[in-house]
Amino acid sequence: MSEIHEVRLPDDVRLHVEVTGPADAEVTAVLLHGWTLDGRAWHRQLARLREHFGGAVRVVTYDARGHGRSSCMALPTATLAQLGDDLAAVLDAVVTDGPVVLVGHSMGGMTIMEYAHRHPEHFATRTAGLVFVSTTAEGHTHTVYGLSPRIARLIRLAETTGAGVLARCGAWRPPRPLLRALRPSIRWMLFGDRCDPTDIRLVTSAVARASLRSIGGFRASIGAQHRLETLARLAHLPAAALVGDRDRLTPPPCAESIAAALPATELTVCPGAGHMLMMERPDEVNEAVTGVLRRVLDRPAAERAASGSPAVAAAAAMTAAGPEAASTPDASAGAGGE
Repeated sequence: MSEIHEVRLPDDVRLHVEVTGPADAEVTAVLLHGWTLDGRAWHRQLARLREHFGGAVRVVTYDARGHGRSSCMALPTATLAQLGDDLAAVLDAVVTDGPVVLVGHSMGGMTIMEYAHRHPEHFATRTAGLVFVSTTAEGHTHTVYGLSPRIARLIRLAETTGAGVLARCGAWRPPRPLLRALRPSIRWMLFGDRCDPTDIRLVTSAVARASLRSIGGFRASIGAQHRLETLARLAHLPAAALVGDRDRLTPPPCAESIAAALPATELTVCPGAGHMLMMERPDEVNEAVTGVLRRVLDRPAAERAASGSPAVAAAAAMTAAGPEAASTPDASAGAGGE
């Protein structure tokens, strides 16, 4: 059974957090969902991790601000920079001790990068491994929706214009009849060759729970992010990256650039799969997550404990992020978003 927590942030946003596994587990896996989704997106990974690791691994999922069962927020905070700050707050609230493996899908992966960029010492203290699923460190650089660049530019113009309108609609949520009508478009955009009907229903349900402010508000921030330099400073961590070769939002060049920045990363390209890899290819995603967790668990206990040492964190922060990183302003903060 999961424990339900509510994490209240400094701006009074309330995050819905679910925790499975014992507080004294050797490692904690934190799973971060993508834009317009919620923590339910990871249900196949939750089942696998419980089955495979039992009490050795604690698992945390949470709904990002403006998504799922978390509360809405002020429009200026609909940025990846804020999501990175939120992740640090969640770790402080519910993962008080021990190493953490961060697993991020799409916007969730970008959230991890922002956390590493904005909180380098905190990141170094807590983080023992990384898994990036269908995400990018280069904004919309490679996103052409599987179409010609000219048509992609027109779609992006329409998308960003519409996002600006939605961002000003506050806490309202999309009408379910409209989402049912849009289901074929959602299926085309997010999935590859095959799509289980239960998965498209789950995705549509998640979009229906996202506030219009979050659907529109994060668009510009997501499109503008560039964090390859931050990733290159994390090469000491065990990591994996996965992408579908039919992904229209974060195509294979996105994962390839992540793997190039983190040379030890295990890169998996899934033929015929789209953007929703944890649903379309759960076995491959599960294997990547369990692989990184095994590498962390196989370290001697004293070495794992050192992940929580402030002294180690300070030294790692200087190496991994540079002394200027904590004060570097975020290029996309306050920009609104995808």
